[in-house]
Amino acid sequence: MTVPSASSSRAQPGEAPPFPWVGLLILSGAIFVCVTSEFLPTGLLPDLAEGLGVTQAQVGLLVTVYAGTVVLSAPLLTALTRRFPRKGLVVVVLSVFAVSNIIVAVAPTFAVVVLARVLGGLAHGLFWAVVGAYASYLVPKAQLARAVAVTSAGATTAFVLGVPLGTALGHALGWQLAFVVMAVAIIILIVLVLLFLPPVRHVTDLRTGEIALPGRKDPSVFGVAVLCAIVAVIMVGQNLFYTYIVPYYTDVSGFGDDSVAILLFVYGGAGAIGLVLVGVVGARYPKASLIGSFSMVAIAVAVMGFFPQQTWVVIGALIVWGIAFGGGPALLQTRMLHTASVRIRDIASAWFTVAFNVGIGGGAFIGGLIFSGYGLGVLPFVEAAVVAAGVILIVVTDRVMHRRHLAAAARAH
Repeated sequence: MTVPSASSSRAQPGEAPPFPWVGLLILSGAIFVCVTSEFLPTGLLPDLAEGLGVTQAQVGLLVTVYAGTVVLSAPLLTALTRRFPRKGLVVVVLSVFAVSNIIVAVAPTFAVVVLARVLGGLAHGLFWAVVGAYASYLVPKAQLARAVAVTSAGATTAFVLGVPLGTALGHALGWQLAFVVMAVAIIILIVLVLLFLPPVRHVTDLRTGEIALPGRKDPSVFGVAVLCAIVAVIMVGQNLFYTYIVPYYTDVSGFGDDSVAILLFVYGGAGAIGLVLVGVVGARYPKASLIGSFSMVAIAVAVMGFFPQQTWVVIGALIVWGIAFGGGPALLQTRMLHTASVRIRDIASAWFTVAFNVGIGGGAFIGGLIFSGYGLGVLPFVEAAVVAAGVILIVVTDRVMHRRHLAAAARAH
């Protein structure tokens, strides 16, 4: 039996379908637990290092291991599960996340923690391939920006509440308990997904006489590849500094350990403001919003680097950084969903996830090398330079894409 898309339910002919708030909020919650689970080791970096008897740079490599697993597995797992029901896959990957967090909580050695993070990375790549495209099956194309803003609120809330609360809990009661609580939260989300997330039809039927083309020959592949390159560059810049933001606060800027959770909360709250701003202006000015957001990221972290011990300058720069970056991923994901044709949205989401995690893992790795070789004080300047390069790449590739569209239109006539 064919399962209709939720976007078509209860809509009268000629009317726009009702906006699927419940389904999108469930997806937002799933993204919340996913992002919190991914970045919790960042907030607990010193605690993990002390508890496991390793250096902070080694704990930072957990981010690299996690992201590297995503890079290597996401496209293959997405292709293998191409025809599996999307709702069922969401349940499966969330279950694996829960198991991964429990293993981290009871791990006796750093090696076991690494293996648990590999398991989480396997689920993560498939999660984003499925959930990244799920919203596009729930709403018509005209509502994509709004739908993505709703689901992206889960990631922002993870930085506002998930990571800071997990960090505070880990500091107060032990890092192991923080991962147990994370697993419990994921189990609750699994129940909500089973009860309330609408199933969707994600396989596009061919029209009569139409021949299926390999995904690599889809006309939108070039645009997706360009966007993935932009994502990778920007995320390298972001994460080579953000992965080590906790020791930067304490060792360079001189904040106390008890201030870390508050600073992470401030950053996440600023990110929420940025996401709201994207919802207001991002749909009307997508290109300007994208360029403006990441330009402000580069400026903010450079200011933080120039005045590392000026408390209010650091806090002000942190707020601007959070606002500027907060809506960036939503803008990039919306562009991806508009760029990719319907037939390759799942695989485009997988490669989009790969690009993000190349940036996350590559940034953590590069940041760790700089941390070990040159100290923490250099990191904000390197981020500013790399993110600025990403902005230049956006401007240049937009011109290239515009020329390709003009050439294609001329050939069509």
